[in-house]
Amino acid sequence: MTDCSPVPFVVLISANSEWRIALEILKPDQTNASSLGDWFVGEVETHRVIFFHSGWGKTRSAATTQFVIDHWQPDLVINLGTCGGLEGFATLGETLLVTDTVMYDIFERMGDSQQAVNYYRSELNTDWIGTDLPENTRRAPLASADQDIDFRNFQVLTQEFGVPAADWESAAIAWVLKANGVSGLILRGVSDIITPFGSETDNNHSLWHSRVEMIMRKLMHDLPFYLENFLK
Repeated sequence: MTDCSPVPFVVLISANSEWRIALEILKPDQTNASSLGDWFVGEVETHRVIFFHSGWGKTRSAATTQFVIDHWQPDLVINLGTCGGLEGFATLGETLLVTDTVMYDIFERMGDSQQAVNYYRSELNTDWIGTDLPENTRRAPLASADQDIDFRNFQVLTQEFGVPAADWESAAIAWVLKANGVSGLILRGVSDIITPFGSETDNNHSLWHSRVEMIMRKLMHDLPFYLENFLK
């Protein structure tokens, strides 16, 4: 592990395919290894940014979020990636600017279940971004669990948790940021749609994979907008 001097921005990228696209877009001269993932120093217009392959799932996401905070003391931690959208509540290809997160795979059976769920809820301040957002982007809450969306959870997610989409990592990242008092930005592109009767990507990883590049390229294209607004 080298280059631990503070940087204003760290970008976390979770899935392997998302990371591969980031490497193709930014073409770093070298990548560095750490115990929790590879990383490199990139330039986003005039901004020095650490890009970190944070991996999939809540456990590794929480660990890597704490890791990058401890090593680089960033002013803003950004997570870019994909999510599954719920039919009628999300649109394929749109970007969700995440305002708050919840973990929907918490099941407390000895005490107050709602209290347990609320403990891991987190809010993300997006006021600094303003109202003029990049194309096809909107503010929205997001749920996370260590699983792809099961269509049988459609009503639970849309009615009980009130979210238009879900992923594997965002809630864990947001909770660690809140615990450390560090600002966060989570942007998730909707890569697939789940109906009350099924998911188009169940047993069809290739379909998800075919949409990742489009989403990651848009998120990378929009990234300078957010960095500039944060520094205003």
